[in-house]
Amino acid sequence: MLDKVYEDSCKIFREKIMIGFKIARSLKSRVFSVSGLSSVVARASSSWWSHVEMGPPDAILGITEAYKKDPNPKKVNLGAGAYRDDLGKPYVLPVVKKAESIMVSENLDKEYATIAGVPPFAKASAELAFGKDMGGLNATVQTISGTGALRIGGEFLAKFYQGEKVIHMPNPTWGNHIPIFRDSGFEIETYRYYDADTCGFDFSGCLEDLNNLPEKSIVLFHVCAHNPTGVDPKIEQWKEICEVVKQRQLFPFFDMAYQGFASGDIDRDAASMRYFVDQGLSLFVTQSFAKNMGLYGERVGALNVLCKSVEEAKAVESQLKILIRPMYSNPPIHGARIAHSVLTNDELRAQWLVELKGMADRIISMREQLRGNLEKLGSKHDWSHITDQIGMFCFTGLKPDQVGRLTSEFSIYLTKDGRMSVAGVSSTNVEYLAEAVHEVTK
Repeated sequence: MLDKVYEDSCKIFREKIMIGFKIARSLKSRVFSVSGLSSVVARASSSWWSHVEMGPPDAILGITEAYKKDPNPKKVNLGAGAYRDDLGKPYVLPVVKKAESIMVSENLDKEYATIAGVPPFAKASAELAFGKDMGGLNATVQTISGTGALRIGGEFLAKFYQGEKVIHMPNPTWGNHIPIFRDSGFEIETYRYYDADTCGFDFSGCLEDLNNLPEKSIVLFHVCAHNPTGVDPKIEQWKEICEVVKQRQLFPFFDMAYQGFASGDIDRDAASMRYFVDQGLSLFVTQSFAKNMGLYGERVGALNVLCKSVEEAKAVESQLKILIRPMYSNPPIHGARIAHSVLTNDELRAQWLVELKGMADRIISMREQLRGNLEKLGSKHDWSHITDQIGMFCFTGLKPDQVGRLTSEFSIYLTKDGRMSVAGVSSTNVEYLAEAVHEVTK
């Protein structure tokens, strides 16, 4: 009987305790919800990133966005720096598709590449650049396209170059050159390159500026199809530039983004850089396979450092790998395998050279047709620079107000400095473009 009374008492006591707990939890949750809301508000008002300012929009992307929103059926986009076919569509080279189909049939793995990339690709890429096997004098690493090659090169120079951390670039140069090297720790200075009066190369100004550089200065050169002007020195002029480089003991850093895409000839387009090699100069040369193989999104590139000995090249490569490892560990393999296959398979390489020339010839043809139409319309301006320049880009000589009229009155989009991407010109819009240009330049 007593046991029964004791059990009932304990049961009642436990129930009261549980009721107390429930009341306490309820009160606590209410307090927490109020205090929690207050803390959220406090955190929002003192955000970690409230001091970060809005960055300026990318000029080229802004042009593309405006173009897409324009309802005019005749609109033309001359801003984007990617090849388009005569229908204005992105172009995948048939040889790339063929190489990919072969790769699928080989059932390849997806293992990591080495830090320096896919070794057979690096070897083939260097031979494409130099036109021959360099006998171990080159330290070559695969990179994330040409941009990555430039950045790795900049980082290496910032760490090991025994001179002033200043790099001299042509004026103008590709817009991304400046932040790439600035963020690598370099001061940026320029030498004269483009002559706005002739829309051509300022040879005398270039030579004078290079002659006045401090000895052992680093100088950036575009191998061919200068971006953004499309203005290249003639080979005889390159030879004189090389003499200045030797006399002043300057260090040449070549950016080669358009080998084969400029003239359709891979040897002709690399001739300037190879002349420096033949003169016994050490140099850097970057490569990109975006334009000449259409591998834009695959991000395939390489950095080549030409050294004085095999031992020196091995040491340089070891340090390049040490720089790459903490950045991205190793580069992607798919695009490198495509490029290697195209470069080393005789049948694919022959097909690639034909298709490459076809792209270059279309660009050259559009230049000729644009100039011809302007002259046919009776324009009093000299448009010879359109065909004298080469590659994807053309510095038209148009002023900002004329560019503004092209956009507002004719829905033709290009950068304010008058640079047009000739890849955006086609047989269906070249007459319309010429008429518009003629109208704003009367």
